[in-house]
Amino acid sequence: MKRLTLAALAVAAALLGALPAAQAQVPPTAQEAAAYGALHAAAWKGDVAAIERAAAGPRFAFEVRDASGRTPLHVATFARQRGAVTALLSAGADSAALENGRYDAVTIAAVADDEATLRLLLAGGASAKLVTSRYDGTALIAAAHLGHDGVVRQLIAAGAPLDHVNNLHWTALIEAIVLGDGGPRHQATLAALLKAGANTQLADRSGQTPLALARAR
Repeated sequence: MKRLTLAALAVAAALLGALPAAQAQVPPTAQEAAAYGALHAAAWKGDVAAIERAAAGPRFAFEVRDASGRTPLHVATFARQRGAVTALLSAGADSAALENGRYDAVTIAAVADDEATLRLLLAGGASAKLVTSRYDGTALIAAAHLGHDGVVRQLIAAGAPLDHVNNLHWTALIEAIVLGDGGPRHQATLAALLKAGANTQLADRSGQTPLALARAR
């Protein structure tokens, strides 16, 4: 089988709908945020006191969705309102909830390269192991794709599955190579994955291993 060139890989990614993870996520618009009420507004603004008051009420309030399926925890994560994230987790908000794009709070923070919020989520019991997005991927795959090396190291330490294969038949290693820019952060990402023991023999649909794909670049 012929080795794919970098250009062919880019075309294949486009045909498969492999949009950057950052484009796949939809944060609240200014109009949406302005219309928020109750806990969504508190999450967006970082109103910890309001969240703590709500904690005395029914738990279902923390899982109310906006039009895009975002819970208050999703909103607080998008807004980088870390006090609100901590308060929501302490109140029992479901950290595994997926919004309409099938992203959880961990993947949202990972895609945003928001190491501080990610650290709070993981310390608060959120999982790095969930299958998320329309690509059936993981937060680790999304972060590797984007070269967010610090996030990658956090997720690895939290037990993220190193060798998960998404529905494009790519692993975190493959995404970092095929969709990365080859720069220092993607190199650091690959180094972290390799040090952690990521499987270098898992190939893409064309039978290309990560090494073969890297050589093609």
